Amino acid sequence: MQKRILSLLVDNTAGVLSRISGLFSRRGYNIDSLSVGVTADERYSRMTVVCSGDELILEQITKQLAKLVDVRDIKVLEPDNSVSRELVLVKVAAKPEQREAIISIANIFRANVIDVAKESLVIELTGSKSKLGAFVKLLEDYEILELARTGITGLSRGAADITFL
Repeated sequence: MQKRILSLLVDNTAGVLSRISGLFSRRGYNIDSLSVGVTADERYSRMTVVCSGDELILEQITKQLAKLVDVRDIKVLEPDNSVSRELVLVKVAAKPEQREAIISIANIFRANVIDVAKESLVIELTGSKSKLGAFVKLLEDYEILELARTGITGLSRGAADITFL
């Protein structure tokens, strides 16, 4: 089973997400991660889709997505030729005597404490999936109250493959 990160440039119109996710569900494919946001040109959105399967299934997914009217461009983000990141927000129970240790762990990972309450801290970290996993694992020694992950988003490196519309 392989994972593939697809970067799709799509029309920024109602129903695009539904049509793309529908393609996956109709064919019984799973979306491991999905991230969507508007680009510098508000007519288009960038979708980063992480899917898994054997080589044949992954090629089939890519070809089927390319047939959709809303999809303007597809790039397979290869690890050597792309940059990808994920964001995690973690709310950790933090008694006054625990705060320094939790903040120390956050500092090691270059995470940011973005909210401090009487009994908790909210910490933000951006990085690779493995970096985020290691960070969350260290925080398991404390009480994690809530956790939210964005899923992977990414772009290809350099200017060689840029699509201008």
